[in-house]
Amino acid sequence: MEKQTTSHSYFYRNSLTIVFTTLFLITLFAQAITGWHQNNTEMQELGASALSFKTYLFSGHFISATFENFESEFLQMALYVLLTIGLRQKGSAESKKIGELEDVDREPKPGKNAPWPVKKGGWILKLYSMSLSICFAILFLFSWAMHFYGSLESHNAEQVAKHLPLDNMLSYLGQSEFWFETFQNWQSEFLSVASIVFLTIYLRQKGSPESKPVDAPHMETGK
Repeated sequence: MEKQTTSHSYFYRNSLTIVFTTLFLITLFAQAITGWHQNNTEMQELGASALSFKTYLFSGHFISATFENFESEFLQMALYVLLTIGLRQKGSAESKKIGELEDVDREPKPGKNAPWPVKKGGWILKLYSMSLSICFAILFLFSWAMHFYGSLESHNAEQVAKHLPLDNMLSYLGQSEFWFETFQNWQSEFLSVASIVFLTIYLRQKGSPESKPVDAPHMETGK
């Protein structure tokens, strides 16, 4: 297919990022509003005072709920980036071809338009060649830590309202509450990846880079 040389607007050239970032901000705000009301209802039922919206944004309830979701998403992406290097699924649009080297496997070569780490070479290039998975791993670990912090703060806020002793980090790690929050998100992310890997074998979406061509055979691997 010939490349289109017509100039496009800034929005068109960046529309995927802009749309998803906008949706993220809208839903994050909606989560904050609804979470604020939910948390105040629960705390007032326990005899505690309601929080202002500003205070709620720094509360364990909001921090835990937010980073609990971030954590599972970044874990999903980190594993997806790493596991698709060596694992295959015959017929999937999300898998590299079986027994073939592809463009992503080639050794980087310095060039006029190559990123500066490629031109620099050495350990900088080595680090850059793994930068995507490293970034997702760092984001996952940070989100996990923030989820744990928020979950502990939220738990102890409830303990105070119930006139029960506070838990420290180690004792809370040994309880099921935090791990229940964690695993219920992780399993949903693993299911979503397994779904797109398998369903793209047999189903199509014309025009989407996440799908094989509509007329492609089922057992033709996509990448």
